[in-house]
Order: sequence, then structure tokens, then C-alpha cells
Amino acid sequence: MSDVAPTITLVGRLVQASNATFLATDPDGVRHVYKPVAGEAPLWDFPRHTLARREVAAFDLSAAAGFDVVPPTRYLDGGPLGPGSLQQWIDPTDEVLCDLVGLGDLPSGWFGVVVGVDADDKDVALVHADDDRLRRLALFDIIVNNADRKAGHIITGEDKRVVGVDHGVCFHTEPKLRTVLWGWAGDPLTDDELALVANCIDAVHEALAPWLSDDEIDACRGRAEALLAAGVWPEPGDTWPMIPWPPI
Repeated sequence: MSDVAPTITLVGRLVQASNATFLATDPDGVRHVYKPVAGEAPLWDFPRHTLARREVAAFDLSAAAGFDVVPPTRYLDGGPLGPGSLQQWIDPTDEVLCDLVGLGDLPSGWFGVVVGVDADDKDVALVHADDDRLRRLALFDIIVNNADRKAGHIITGEDKRVVGVDHGVCFHTEPKLRTVLWGWAGDPLTDDELALVANCIDAVHEALAPWLSDDEIDACRGRAEALLAAGVWPEPGDTWPMIPWPPI
């Protein structure tokens, strides 16, 4: 979704983000996250000045295919600091669906993903809930090839809907899926999930054409087609780190 730049007012900078990221409000007082292209740090494996476009591409595909797992996001041709993405701020609840816990403290109904040690050298496990809302987001991440699905990028809103944020490093042509959501690896896809994947195949070109290269669009469609043909959740490989760092 593109816009000719609604008037927004910068409120402050979100200093923990790796790229320049700002909290802003529009004339109605609605809060947004504004990511100007000029503040994008160069990456060795993604084309420069494309991260904001990938943020909008993720929303457009999520909406077009019926996933609805990305907050409303538009592209500003002329924001206060230049072109960039503008994503509606979601007030999070205190519901935690992915966490680090001590070994032996795996919550009932949760998946253990990986074990390691924390800053105090204590054994910990990365875990996430077996939750259909989270599963829907994880499925979307596979199709968009999300290279950075951290636990902190998963938000439960006040309406109990689970959404993901930070999609700037998605849609690469090469396999780069890095996620904390591996609990369903090898499981069969449900009929509803297969329908969502099929929706992506139908929607991918129209949704992504304004934002991505032809090669990236073809690769996204190819991932969806392969997922539909396999009918099962992919499993971690050994050619690329499968967990983002830091995972939380």
C-alpha cells in the first residue's frame, strides 16, 4: 500500500532497532512506526535501500492472501526524513508465546526449539507455544523467507490477534529462513493452511509487483508452490543458521 505521505509527527526514536526507526503519530493521533530508507544500514546480502519496500510487500501479501499477520503498512514517498515505510503501532498485551526458560521448565503444551546457556552460563531452552495463531505466522514466514523472526518481533494485540513486525529482511531469492518457530517441523499442513498457501500463489504477483524484483517475486511463488506440493512443514537444514541472533 503506497501513499503520498500523510502528515506525521515524529515522537521519538526507537533506539534498540538496528536501523533508524521512529515512533510517529498522524493527525488522528494514531501511532505508527516509521522507517526511513535513509536510515537503513547496508547489508551484505540484500540490495541497498530496499528494506522499507519489503516491509510493505509483507503487509500487502499477508492481506491479499488472507493471512492477516502483519500490521497495516504503507510506503511514504515523502516522510519527514524521506521515503520509508509506515506501520501501524500495535499495543502489545503481556501474553508471551516464545521465551527462554530453564532446562526442565518447559511449559505444558509448548515446543522446545534449541538449548544453550544464558549470560550467567546457566542452561536454558528456547521454547514457543503450540498456538494456532503463532502457527499461522510461522507459515507466512516460510513463504516470505523471513531471515529474522525473533521472539521480540511477535506481538499479541489487545484483540488477541498475533502479528509479526520487522519484515525488512524477507523475500530473498536464496533460502534464508531464520526463525524461533520450528516446533511444527515435519508436521502435515492442515486443509486451512494449504488453502492459505494456495491463496499466496494466486496473489503473489499483484501484491508484490510494486515492491520487489521479478526474481524475488518468482522465488516467493516458487516457495509457496513447493510448500503446497510437499504438504508438510519444512525442517531445519544445515546450510544456513536456522535461528536468528539474538533469538529474543
